Formats: sequence, C-alpha cells, structure tokens
Amino acid sequence: MRVVIMGGTSGIGLATAELLADDGAEVIVTGRDPQKLAAVKDRVASAEQVDGTSEDDVTAFFDRIGLFDHLVLAFSPGALGGGALKDIAVDDIRSAFDGKLFSYLFAIQHAQVSDSITMISASSARAALPGTVTFAAVNGAIERIVSPLATELAPVRVNAVSPGAVDTPWWSFLPEDQRQAQFAVAADMVPAGRVGRPGDVAGAVRYLIGAAYVTGSILPVDGGFTVA
Repeated sequence: MRVVIMGGTSGIGLATAELLADDGAEVIVTGRDPQKLAAVKDRVASAEQVDGTSEDDVTAFFDRIGLFDHLVLAFSPGALGGGALKDIAVDDIRSAFDGKLFSYLFAIQHAQVSDSITMISASSARAALPGTVTFAAVNGAIERIVSPLATELAPVRVNAVSPGAVDTPWWSFLPEDQRQAQFAVAADMVPAGRVGRPGDVAGAVRYLIGAAYVTGSILPVDGGFTVA
C-alpha cells in the first residue's frame, strides 16, 4: 500500500504517517519546513519538500511520484484568521483558504490516486463558537465538497475526518498556561471528558483508508463535541 500524506510532518499528519508506516505501508510525506522533514525522513519511506499553496510545486510532486493508492490531506495554515470577523484582515482570510482549501483542491486535481482520498477538516465547520468564522468557512467548504467529489471521482473513495480540539502544534499561538486552560474548558464541554490526541484522528484516517464501502462520509472525531 502506497500512501501520500500532504502536511505529514507535524500533528495529525505526522501521527497518521507513523501509524500507517507501522502497519507496513509505503508512506510518502510532504511539508514545507526542512527541519521537520529531516526529523521525519527516517520514519517514513520518503519526505519531500512541497509548498501546497503552489500549484506548480504540487503538480511537479505528483508528476515525480506517479500512481499511488491513498491520499491524505492534512495541510494547516495554523490559527490564521482566528478572532472576531470585524477584526480580521481580509488578507488573513484569503491566506487561510489558500493554506487549506485551495491546497487540497490543487492536490486533488493533480494526484494520480487509485483508491481513496481522506481530507482533514475540523468540527468548527459545524459549531457556533465566536471567533471561529474563518475556520468555519474553510472547513465548512472542505466538508461540503466531500459528497460531490465522491460521485465525481468514483471509484476513488472520498471522505473527511473532522477533529475537535486536539493537542497539536496548531495551538502554539497560545502560551502554555493559556493552552492548558483552553484544553480544560474544551474537555468539560464534551462527553469524552478530554481533548483529543493526534493518534485518535490518525486511527480514524486508517479506518477510512481501509473501509472499502465507505465514501462521501464525514467522520467526526471530536469527543462528542458536535452532539453534546
């Protein structure tokens, strides 16, 4: 099994890469940070520097690697665009879309993938939290394209995993004490009683890769946040 994980050098993408590599898959990860790529290269089959916001970079990458089985899209521009809508610069909103939604679309256009595509969205797509309008817009767009893509790209299966609050470097914009306070609040809000771990989401991605009769689905991995 040959798997490409774009955005696979940190957080959820890295946890997924390590899990699938442990399963015996040939895992190719991409990222932009040379230091992160160097740190992960011995844990996977290949680690390649690719700017997901550059269609030229993405096209050249897929031309190099040719046909493969599964594509996992885990790009993240970080917390860009967070805060009250009236206070956010329009350029930050555009950059948030470029860093995730449009990077996903570029990859899907050019990937020579035979079996499945799994996208990482976020529970902000279906939540009503102030300060998350940009996140809701980006992730809502990602979740909305799952169904038409599943039809358009069949027999390639297309699904998404939608995490809630997960302890990853995404939260690095907050000082440690504020981050832990935020996690405590998030844990109190969900039936699971804790925030997520990258491995929780990686396990869901592994399930969807192997679930041959599942397509067009959005799998929440949020501790019950969107049903609480």
